[in-house]
Amino acid sequence: MGTTSNNPAELLASLLKGGQSIFGNPTATNDAASAAGSGASSPSDPMSVFIAFTQQMTQIQQHFVDQMTGFRSDPRIESTTPPTTAKDSDKRFAAEAWRNDPRFDLLRRTYLGYSEYLQSAVESVPLDDKTKAQMRYGMRQLVDAMSPSNFFVTNPEAIQVAIETGGQSLVQGMNLFLEDLAKGRVSSTDEKSYEVGKDVATTPGAVIFENDLMQVIQYAPTTSTVRERPLLMIPPCINKFYILDLQPNNSLVRYIVAQGHTVFMVSWRNIGSEQGHLTWDEYLEQGVMQAIDVALGVSGAAKVNTLGFCVGGTLLASAIAVMRARNEDKVASMTLLTTMLDYADTGEIGALVTEQSVAAREAAIGGGGLMQGKELAFTFSSLRANDLIWQYVVNGYLKGKAPPAFDMLYWNADTTNLPGPMFCWYIRNTYLENNLRVPGKTIQCGEAVNLSLVDVPTFVYASREDHIVPWRTAFASTQLLSHNTTFVLGASGHIAGVINPASKNKRNHWVAGAAGPDPDRWLESAREVPGSWWPEWSTWLREQAGAEVPAPKTMGNPKYPRIEAAPGRYVKEKDSETR
Repeated sequence: MGTTSNNPAELLASLLKGGQSIFGNPTATNDAASAAGSGASSPSDPMSVFIAFTQQMTQIQQHFVDQMTGFRSDPRIESTTPPTTAKDSDKRFAAEAWRNDPRFDLLRRTYLGYSEYLQSAVESVPLDDKTKAQMRYGMRQLVDAMSPSNFFVTNPEAIQVAIETGGQSLVQGMNLFLEDLAKGRVSSTDEKSYEVGKDVATTPGAVIFENDLMQVIQYAPTTSTVRERPLLMIPPCINKFYILDLQPNNSLVRYIVAQGHTVFMVSWRNIGSEQGHLTWDEYLEQGVMQAIDVALGVSGAAKVNTLGFCVGGTLLASAIAVMRARNEDKVASMTLLTTMLDYADTGEIGALVTEQSVAAREAAIGGGGLMQGKELAFTFSSLRANDLIWQYVVNGYLKGKAPPAFDMLYWNADTTNLPGPMFCWYIRNTYLENNLRVPGKTIQCGEAVNLSLVDVPTFVYASREDHIVPWRTAFASTQLLSHNTTFVLGASGHIAGVINPASKNKRNHWVAGAAGPDPDRWLESAREVPGSWWPEWSTWLREQAGAEVPAPKTMGNPKYPRIEAAPGRYVKEKDSETR
């Protein structure tokens, strides 16, 4: 992953460049084009002809946008036949203003036509999968950024709003831009509407343990009896834990507490320079394994049920494998939510991870330092730039409309830093080399890790439209673990698929597909069930949780006393406070 700025103006400028850096330098391109033009049958670089062609088409599109800007302002232009019959389904151009004026209609259709042409050029060139994925990503950044909807003078909706408001929309848009400039990112929600501990992360409980890396929260029971085995949740360390405890009506924590479980939660620290030396092994030892000991020490149970979300699941499975290598049997079951253990197919983000980019990270922060949370967030947002970046640029900066309040997007913007050594180990051994899946290939906490030693009942959940953890990749975990696994596939994406409250009865999920290594065969034979997957998991978890016992009357115990009320201090630390 390349480095990116935290300045919104620079971020947008880099997107406007559209990943052109992957197309090589102009000198090499011109040389390649000359060689091709002179009749050379095989240039020294087999991609040079395609590079020259792509750069030429990029210049054509830039010229086209410049030309159409002048075309729009020419009063002599009347209706004309558009050069393409591009589809009208693109929501960027859904407003009638794009069709009522033939000049904007021509601009829209021509842009869509050229976009399709450029992206088709990438698909038509015989390249290896990794190179083509990189080209595909770069080209999409380019065509998304160059959309006429992203520029005031070529966006009829923005122009109309400015006229109707007497220019006040432009004033408000500039104010929103300046606010984002101070934040260092493009805002996607009204962040003033939420406060951690007041509006989100409100399930009652107490912090009962903390170290330099994390806090452990125990939640207060809401039932008179609870199951004897507690549940420990390991959230992703690249975000705050409260995605699992948003508001009362969509909190997975509150839901499972109400089902009669004692729930513990790891709250990862937002890493600052003082913790920039921490390693992957320390996340296992001082994070996951320490939290397991806390949950067992407080509950008095012999074993704990566990849940890991995204990279939290990768940490959890690794920790259990380490413990099994040490003949430690502390875990009764494992739930993995949108988690990868086999990184053979990581989706589009895998195309951004190269030996060169990882080596550069290792040289910069591998020995100590920070991987900035804002940079990670921008990388993930760029995978869906139209939805997660450009629509907020258009609505905010061009139309002067502040984004509405949305709890999931508030959480998404509440980024978390990672220590450089930990991040570099993770990215090399997973996305780049896929070592985790190979028995004994990684040494973690002094042990040769073998995931097949994880011999506990496992519930694996994946989201069908997940662009961060492709569902077939999540399914591959069922083939790495030695115990029987239960696989459930939900609708929607990486976050919305997981946070799908049972009370809302939305979406659907699939269960009970055919066993075996083929995910598509599993889906073909699976049974579709309307509504949330939460009840399915709750039923499964109840079978792993043991007998009913009286609910605890206090949080913690003498060894692990109450430190402060949930959600604790660590989750409230912002990036700006941890540098």
